[in-house]
Amino acid sequence: MKFVAFERAKQGTGASRRLRISGKTPGIVYGGEGQPQLIELDHNALWHALKKEAFHASVLEMDLGGTVSKVLLRDVQYHPYKQLVQHIDFQRVDARTRLNMKVPLHFKGEEESEAVKLDHNLVTHVMNEVEVNCLPADLPEFIEVDLSGLKKNATLHVNDIKFPRGVKFVSHGKANPVIVSAVSPRVDDEAAPAAAAGEAAAPAADAKK
Repeated sequence: MKFVAFERAKQGTGASRRLRISGKTPGIVYGGEGQPQLIELDHNALWHALKKEAFHASVLEMDLGGTVSKVLLRDVQYHPYKQLVQHIDFQRVDARTRLNMKVPLHFKGEEESEAVKLDHNLVTHVMNEVEVNCLPADLPEFIEVDLSGLKKNATLHVNDIKFPRGVKFVSHGKANPVIVSAVSPRVDDEAAPAAAAGEAAAPAADAKK
């Protein structure tokens, strides 16, 4: 995914405020062999780009003054209540250096699973993204999780899904966390006796008549 950025000469609160008023968003690019560089982006184009999943989870191509470089989105600062991006950070990507990145999970086959179709389980997506470590060229936009084989009251763990070649899960101390859980619908224990009492009362009323 490609986007256009422009060099930004001035920095500071006043300069950033003037940029936002003119429809631009201040940002910075850092990392790699180069020095941190101040940039600005068209706010409307950036706002629409941020709505796309790939902008958050893939290696991006940044066109800065006609030179295209590989970067990752690292941080976005939004206004507390306005639809406004206040600042954005990108990190340069070295093709030979492994990186850590959060990748979204795409679930499929849930409705066809035994847990849902036969046992009417409620399926909870405990995790919607995972952090992975890989080379930039191997970074997937998303990881697909097939739930068609999910059984009654079963759980699916990280070790149960297949990661693309060269991609490793970053555990942060949790070696095999739960990704999905299937649970039987909860029966209202209080409603059941009340319903039974109502059914018993009906014949008694008929008998008095």
